[in-house]
Order: sequence, then C-alpha cells, then structure tokens
Amino acid sequence: MTDGNSQRTLIHILSDNRWGGIARYALDICRHFKGEGWNVMAFTVGAKAVDALFEKEGVTLLHAPLWGLFDIGSAKVLAKTLKKLPPDSVTIHAHGFRNAFTALLARKLAGRKDVRIVMTRHKVKRGIDTWLFRRIYRNLDAMIFVSILARDRFLSTWHSKPLTFSEEKLHIIHNSLNLPPIPPRERSEKGPVTAMFHGPLVPGKGIEVLIDAMSRLKGSRIRLRIVGSGTPDYVDRMRRRAITRGVMDMIDWRKHSDNPLDHIAESDFGVLPSIVEEAFGLSNAEYMFSGKPQVCSSNGAQPEYITDGREGFLVTPGNTAMLAEAMRKLASDPDLRRRMGERAYASFRDTLSWPHFIHSLLAVYG
Repeated sequence: MTDGNSQRTLIHILSDNRWGGIARYALDICRHFKGEGWNVMAFTVGAKAVDALFEKEGVTLLHAPLWGLFDIGSAKVLAKTLKKLPPDSVTIHAHGFRNAFTALLARKLAGRKDVRIVMTRHKVKRGIDTWLFRRIYRNLDAMIFVSILARDRFLSTWHSKPLTFSEEKLHIIHNSLNLPPIPPRERSEKGPVTAMFHGPLVPGKGIEVLIDAMSRLKGSRIRLRIVGSGTPDYVDRMRRRAITRGVMDMIDWRKHSDNPLDHIAESDFGVLPSIVEEAFGLSNAEYMFSGKPQVCSSNGAQPEYITDGREGFLVTPGNTAMLAEAMRKLASDPDLRRRMGERAYASFRDTLSWPHFIHSLLAVYG
C-alpha cells in the first residue's frame, strides 16, 4: 500500500506528434490529478504542439523517441525516472499497446514490480494474437476501452478460443470532458440555422457526404460551419467539391480551435457523419455537454450514448439523403432542437460527466 505521507505519481505515455483526441484525453486526466496534489508527468516525443499545452498546466515533461516495440532507449529513460520515485506510489498510464510495452520494459529495467501500468485502447481494432502481444496483455495491470465496441472488437480475435489473459483486467470507461459545468445557451430563432462540424479535416470523417447533403438543402435556412484543419490538398478538394455542388456560399470555413465550445455555442446543432468507426467521439460529447442536439453516424460507439430520436439523430454512414433529411428536421423545428438539446445535456450529466469518469478511473488506478 502507498505510504499515507507519499505523494502519488502519475505518468502518461503518449507518442502523438500532433494535438488530437488522445493527447486531450491525457491532458484532461493530468490536469485533474495535478489539481489533487499528485506528482504528474507526461512522457512524450517532444512535439511542440503537444508539449506546449502540458507545460501550460504545469505538467513535468519527459522526452524520448518512443519508436514503439523494442525501443530500449526510451524504456531506459523512463526506467531512470522510476528508480528515483518512492515505492508503491507510481501509476503509468499508456496510450496504445506499443507505449504500454515501453512502460513494461521500463518497469523491468528499473526493478520496480510495484509500479502499476494501465493502458487505454482508443481504437476499434482486433487484438493481436502473437507471443509478444499476449505477454503485453498478461503483464498489464489493467486495460481500459473507451467503449463497448472497442472492447468487443479487441476480443473478437479470440472468438473461438480461450483468452490467454484475465478478462477481469478489461474495463470500459467512456470518455468525458474535464470542463467546468456551464448551462446550455439557447440560440435566437431569428436568422439562419447553423449546423456545425468540428474535428480533423481528413478522409473518413464524412465531410464529402456532408457537402453533398448541403446540395440537397439549397433554398433552406441551413448554413454549415466547418471548424478544423487538414492537409492543404484535402481541404482544397473539399472546397472545390463545395463549389462544384453550388453550396460554397452556404459554408463558413474556420481553422482548428483548441476550444470549440465557443463555436458550438454559436451553432444550433452538430453534424458528425463519420464514415470510419469511432471508438468514442469527443466531438459528440462536446455537443452533449453544450446542450446541443446532433446528427451523427450509427456505425461506431455513438449508439452507446446517443439514442436515435432522443439526443439527436443517428444516420447510416455515407447516406447523403438520410443525412440531409435529419438536418432538415432539426433545422425546421426549434422546439425539437430544444427538447433534444435538453436530453443531450441531461444524458451527459448523468452518464458521461467528469466526476463519473474519474470515479471509474480511480478504481482502475487502484
């Protein structure tokens, strides 16, 4: 057990070189436990876009290449730090199995069997049934999955054969947002109705489908705000698509924002028509947190926290007509938007709130 006088240490390992959902997830957790008086560190590759926000929160930074499996150099850097920390006081939270392997190797090199290592799986992917990965799964103290979908897809590898690790170490914890509660802000019914997409502008997010859906909504009061950044080539293709479809004047393009809640407050509902399966959509949670309804795809984990017709509409990914019709329904009925927004806010408060998330996470941290 941890000495009551010892300060708990939490180390997050993430190898992202760009700001994104995983880095934000880790930063939210680091911010919380630093506020609780823990010694909090982030072990990163040294990317400025990621480090700057951790530094702003006063999180201690450790750097290494984090190349993945068999990166002994990175494990040695972490092991050196582990040797200096008090016994029975350290939790390492890795993001992805390759980073988890680095943590496991560092624990062994440091001779610190007392260090607890947990890992969050942020993807919808099957598990890997090889000798090395089986060892990783067995030696981790806990594996967190951000949705039932993510856990079930991982376990599908062993559908017809027994697991080689304990299923008790698998935990499902839906993501949350470490933000102070704010009351939903109602929009004026005058003027155009603003639908909003925010997130990375990359293939798979359904932006093509969204632009095509807008072409079916010509002559309506709907305007679309797209908030995000991507490669110049892809963004140019999307802009040309909007011009070709004759909807460029219906779209307001904005650069990526570290705080999209201000944009969300200026919108009437969200549109997140992802084609790829989302393990958990932080963007979905942001609309719920803001008391806004949304139209989103049904193929990922979204049905776990959004009920079709209650907090928003779930549509078949890639179905332009279905997407346009759902947007039309929300745009034409302010009372429907208000009711759905209120339900979305209540659902977030009751099932996805930060206290609920932290309670579950603390149980895993032990």
